[in-house]
Amino acid sequence: MLQRIILSNIIVRTITSSSKKAEDISQLLANRLFTDKHEWVMVQDKIGTVGISDYAQNALGDIVYAQLPDEDTLLKQKDECGALESVKAASEIYSPISGKVIVKNTQVEDNPSLINKSCYDKGWLFKVEMDDTNELKALMTAEKYLEFLKTDPEVSTDK
Repeated sequence: MLQRIILSNIIVRTITSSSKKAEDISQLLANRLFTDKHEWVMVQDKIGTVGISDYAQNALGDIVYAQLPDEDTLLKQKDECGALESVKAASEIYSPISGKVIVKNTQVEDNPSLINKSCYDKGWLFKVEMDDTNELKALMTAEKYLEFLKTDPEVSTDK
């Protein structure tokens, strides 16, 4: 039970600790869709900005290396397209959408700890020009993602 309370408060704690107002939390997350692999995408005018969730960065710990897809890389939804390494684990990055990478966040490659400090803002990973906006239907809203965290056997300790 304690773990469930912690999981549902992870995002709030991270955002408020990075000086975001509590009122901004719902808007910050409402514009993002999530995968079951803990990536998020925020779409504006068929450009998807991709990052990892607060849960993912918290589970990884201090991120020390980020390998991001190069510009002009063509991705399909669910393609492995990069990797993150921390002092305690490594994790692949999967594309939540199909399309062409138009920019990667070189600041994250130079300073991977930005992901830990600001996974929903300055710690974004790359941007994709989307091929098919219908793919967004397969992703979870923030509310559904938080519910997923409560029921995911890799996350939940309830047996």
